[in-house]
Amino acid sequence: MTSNHVTSHADGRAAGYRATHTLPLRTELKRQFRRRRTHLALGFLALLPVILAVAFAIGGSDSGSGAVDLIELGTRGGVNFTVFCLFMSVGFLLIVVVALFFGDSVASEASWSSLRYLLAIPVPRSRLLQQKAIVSAALSALAILILFGVALTLGTALYGTGPLVTPFGDSLGYGEAVGRLLAALAFIAVNLTWVAGLALLLSVLTDAPLGAVGGTVMVSILVQILDQITALGHWRDYLPGHFSFAWTRLLAPTVDWHDIVVGSFSALAYAAVFGLLAWQRFAVKDITS
Repeated sequence: MTSNHVTSHADGRAAGYRATHTLPLRTELKRQFRRRRTHLALGFLALLPVILAVAFAIGGSDSGSGAVDLIELGTRGGVNFTVFCLFMSVGFLLIVVVALFFGDSVASEASWSSLRYLLAIPVPRSRLLQQKAIVSAALSALAILILFGVALTLGTALYGTGPLVTPFGDSLGYGEAVGRLLAALAFIAVNLTWVAGLALLLSVLTDAPLGAVGGTVMVSILVQILDQITALGHWRDYLPGHFSFAWTRLLAPTVDWHDIVVGSFSALAYAAVFGLLAWQRFAVKDITS
């Protein structure tokens, strides 16, 4: 008669177990791509430029005031249309999308009562949080690229390859403008890291995905309201997201790097603090769901 037994290491780990092999990124990406909220978020960002183009076609580009505004400039070429789409999205829509991917990452597992089973596989807590954050970042970056790609393709097809023209009369050739816009996308992504960090922290603190996502959006709205209070003076510079529109500096013939550098450092600093708090809380959290 033979007996079956499982060999293990001195520390109790089963033979063959590797913490770094648990919850592969490919597996997590597949899981997230199958979710309807991913389809809706990416689909809406792809649809937004189409909606704006239809609105331009129906309403026309004449502002009626004789002044050159962003809406009129938006129909002067593909790059101008792309700038308009980004300008309409950075202040709120992209914040919601990033908050959705990061805020839903851990809290959704808790709401489905699957978080404790993931940890029992066992997936180390730090690795689970890391893999969730990486996949959420990848989805957020993909969302931004989809918005940019659809806007540029559609805008170029409808309005041509004219130069980028700003309200101040400055202009950049089509090729150079596309390069500047790619750099602007990089800054936008970096500037949204504070939103990602906050959403991840709230996702760890609550078992309700809506609470994590909604809480992040509410904080971003509050920050934007405070940023409009000029009486705060230089204190507004310390608010996360204060430099969210500094990407427009990259569209000038001569780039002013001050706000871009300071804004990037500010966003990354807030993201690091929120991320560290999320890791510390998740490491000791009592998982009951």
